[in-house]
Amino acid sequence: MTAVTVTVKRLPHGADLPLPQYATAGSAGLDLLAAITDPMTLAPSERALVPTGLAIALPHGYEAQVRPRSGLALKNGVTVLNSPGTVDADYRGEIGVILANCGAEPFVVTRGMRVAQMVVAPVTQIEWAEAEELSDTARGTGGYGSTGTGKD
Repeated sequence: MTAVTVTVKRLPHGADLPLPQYATAGSAGLDLLAAITDPMTLAPSERALVPTGLAIALPHGYEAQVRPRSGLALKNGVTVLNSPGTVDADYRGEIGVILANCGAEPFVVTRGMRVAQMVVAPVTQIEWAEAEELSDTARGTGGYGSTGTGKD
C-alpha cells in the first residue's frame, strides 16, 4: 500500500492532542479527536459541531471523508451527520465533526475523545456526455427496491 503525504496544521486549541492515528495496521480510517476545552453534553436528538483542532492540505485528486465510529453508534446512538462529510483538497479550514445523539440518554463528549474517523481517498472528476437516450440494461429504470431483498 502506498502512503499519501498530507500536510497537517495543529490549531492552538488542539496543539497538545496527538495526531489522528490508525487503530490497527488494517484500519481504513484515522480516529479524529475532540479538541474541546470543557465537556460537551449532547441531549437526545441534539447535534453539535465538535472541533478537531486540525486543518489539512490534501493533495489534488484526494478527499477526506469524515465518518461515524461504529462503537459510538452501536453503544450510544451517536453518529456523524452529513456522513460521510467531505473535506475537499482545496479546503484549509478546521475539520469539524457534526455529532448527533440519536440515543435515548445524554452523551458527554470530552477532550481527546475519539468522535469520528477520517478516510482519505482518491476522487475522480467527470465530464458530462449528454445524450437523448441511455443504453439498455436488465434493470432498466427499476428504482428503489426494484432489485428485491431476497424476502419477496
